[in-house]
Amino acid sequence: MLKKIRVSTIVVVAAALMLALAGCGAGSDGNNSSQASSTNEQAQKDGETVELIISAAASMTDALKEIQQAYETITPHIKLNFNFGASGALQQQIEQGAPADLFLSAAAKNMQALVDEQLIDASQQKAVLGNEVVAVVSADGQLSMEGTADLSKPEVKKIAIGIPESVPAGGYAKEALTSTKLWDALQDKMVQGKDVRQILQYVETGNADVGFVYKTDALTSDKVRIAFTFDPQTYTPVEYPIGIVKATKHSREAEELYQYLQTKEALDVFVKHGFSVLD
Repeated sequence: MLKKIRVSTIVVVAAALMLALAGCGAGSDGNNSSQASSTNEQAQKDGETVELIISAAASMTDALKEIQQAYETITPHIKLNFNFGASGALQQQIEQGAPADLFLSAAAKNMQALVDEQLIDASQQKAVLGNEVVAVVSADGQLSMEGTADLSKPEVKKIAIGIPESVPAGGYAKEALTSTKLWDALQDKMVQGKDVRQILQYVETGNADVGFVYKTDALTSDKVRIAFTFDPQTYTPVEYPIGIVKATKHSREAEELYQYLQTKEALDVFVKHGFSVLD
């Protein structure tokens, strides 16, 4: 009887050990399966195209589109989507939560406002480029101008300027005209536009006799010519800062683009389009 009990006990223990081992095996398989699934998901994620949204000053349109072609060639998993506009308007969009990974402003004040509001990290923004404010007239017209004083001529009936509060080029032009005591006297001639590209279009189409844009904008059109360049001593130096938006969902890719835009390869493109590189 005792021998039978011992045999039964051994059978029960062996069965229990087998069940325990089977349980461990199932648990191990489950972990491996979970890890494999996680790895596959990560691999799929790494293989997906990442789309970056860049909110950029309208004056950078041509240069950035050329840079886009080069960058997407060397990083085929990245697609750049641009939101061009007036820097002030783009700043407000970011403040209101509009999606953006990088912000390229035509004025330091718009970038600083986002830094102050902790929407952009001060350590991840830098002034990189410079520009000049010029007055353009129709390339086919006979209007002769040599400086700001000529804006008072009776043949100058309409002057196009970007909205000073939101368009940096308009703000710079207002500074220059205020310093030469012409701002108030020219108000009746002023026609405002939402960004520099609209101002350029006003002059191209004859809807304005003169327009205030950046040198880089003037170089993009064969329908206008530069009448004169504003005295740089009469307005705040034009600086273009670049910054990474804290809310980006693609911090690694945004950082890589941020760094690329400061390389010689990218800066050479900006210079070709009329920008200057800041030290």
